[in-house]
Amino acid sequence: MASRFWKLVSQVTIWHVAASICYYAIYAGTSLFSDAFSLSGFEVGLVITSLTLGYAIFLLPLGVATDRFGEHTTLTLGLIGLSVGTFLVALAPNYGLLLVAVFVLGSAYGTATPGTNKAIFDNIKPERQHRAIGVKQIGPTIGSAVSSLLVTGLVGYLFWQAGFLVAAGVGVVCALLFYLTYSGTSAAATTYPDFGKLLSNRTYLFLVTAGVCIGAGFYTTTGYTVLYVDEGIGAAVATGGIVLALLQVFSSVGKVLSGWLADTLPGTPRRRIGAILFVQVFLGGFVFFLVTLTETPLEATVVFSVLGFLVLGSTGVYYSCISTVVTDDEIGAASSAGQFAMTFGGLLAPPVFGFLIDTTGYAAAWSFLGVLALLGSGFIALVVLTAE
Repeated sequence: MASRFWKLVSQVTIWHVAASICYYAIYAGTSLFSDAFSLSGFEVGLVITSLTLGYAIFLLPLGVATDRFGEHTTLTLGLIGLSVGTFLVALAPNYGLLLVAVFVLGSAYGTATPGTNKAIFDNIKPERQHRAIGVKQIGPTIGSAVSSLLVTGLVGYLFWQAGFLVAAGVGVVCALLFYLTYSGTSAAATTYPDFGKLLSNRTYLFLVTAGVCIGAGFYTTTGYTVLYVDEGIGAAVATGGIVLALLQVFSSVGKVLSGWLADTLPGTPRRRIGAILFVQVFLGGFVFFLVTLTETPLEATVVFSVLGFLVLGSTGVYYSCISTVVTDDEIGAASSAGQFAMTFGGLLAPPVFGFLIDTTGYAAAWSFLGVLALLGSGFIALVVLTAE
């Protein structure tokens, strides 16, 4: 039984790593785009917004498609789509077509959350689901860490598009392997999800509102870390890639640890899981303010690592918390809508962050994310306080 657990979790996690290498290559490449196309901070924010917009628009439709046709099919096609999108980014000759390419890339990533969550909840026993989610959620952080080193590292030896081409190749190979080896039962639903029912669940609405704030911090931090280390601290782009990689490594540690605690701590599921989520987001809010005090690469490495462990590391237990406030037959729709909330935050926050950089400076921009995190922790507190 344990071998079956780890086999399926490994397959889903490897898929998520490959998909995230493609998707998060855009975040690692912000400084490269800025140089290649002479972009302002606001225009860099629009690149992230275009990526996130594609994700947001297609997330719910692809979630429904996953329920209807099974995750085996949608995850395979999604990874192929991500590879194509990454290849188009490398070929983009100007800023306008770059925005189109990242939109295509973002839309294909809409298969990730509903597909991988469905694989876990349909094939893993309830008493081990939260740690499975925690392990699975290290896929995006490992993928982001790999892409940050790949994209920023190869530019020093080859041309700026080299990392994107390698990422696209990795995606194609992993899509083929996933299609041939997936061991889960890819069940198809016979009904469409009832999003109206979710809207009547007040506790769920508190949680997805918090998700907007978490997503704002997650996507903006991932997108601007390399650029901040480059412009705000004055270190090399490769150093920024290392800081981003460590941010993601510690994010993975936070996800795995919080998932393990969610399965082992005493108390009702909603109360214990919600409390873990609250602590991560609340403390992370204060760490955002500490970013404004960093002046050296070493200080940035320490602060961003802690930020990764807390705020970025909270996304795994966020999905676990969703499972405690809805019924089992709502998990697919609830996960998609919950991710949509996070994506919505990631859609709006990067341009605001970039605007604050251009007009006021990095101190105001990072403080903006700190305020959002503290606001999100307040909504999580409401989820915990309403727990039975």
